[in-house]
Amino acid sequence: MPKEQGEKVVATNRRARHEYSIEKTYEAGLVLTGTEVKSLRQGRANLSDGYAYIDGNEAWLDAVHIPEYAQGTWTNHSSKRVRKLLLHREEIIKLSHQVSAGGYTLVPLRLYFLDGRAKVEIGVAKGKREFDKRQTLRERQDKREAERAMRMRNRMGE
Repeated sequence: MPKEQGEKVVATNRRARHEYSIEKTYEAGLVLTGTEVKSLRQGRANLSDGYAYIDGNEAWLDAVHIPEYAQGTWTNHSSKRVRKLLLHREEIIKLSHQVSAGGYTLVPLRLYFLDGRAKVEIGVAKGKREFDKRQTLRERQDKREAERAMRMRNRMGE
C-alpha cells in the first residue's frame, strides 16, 4: 500500500487550454531521477513550453522545466532534459497515428502525483485560430456576467 494516497497537482498548463482545443487526454508515467522527484515534491515545475513527441516506439516529453533541487549535489539533474513517458504500446501507436495524420500535437496539461507516483496528463490538441481564442474569451466573459447578474438578482430577492 502506498504511503501517499490521492492526487496532488504539481503544475498545470493553463496556456495550453487557451491556445489549443483538446481532443483527448491520456495519463502517462514519467521516468525521473531522484532530484527531479524531490524538486517536484516541493511543487516546482513549469509546463508552459513543454510538448511531447513519438520517436519510434517511445514517447518523450521535452522542454518541461523542472528546476534543480536546492539541496542537490553533483547528482542534480539538467532542468530541461528530455524525459521518457510511460505509456502502453497501443496508446503510443494511437498517438503516433493521430499526430502523423496532421494538425495535431501532444501537449502536457497537468503534472501531478497519483498515490505517490509522478504522472503527466497529455492532451492530443489541435491549434486554435485567433478568432477561436477571442470567441472562447467572449463566451467565458458572458458566462461570468450572467452569473454575476443571477447573484445580484438572488440578493435582491432576499
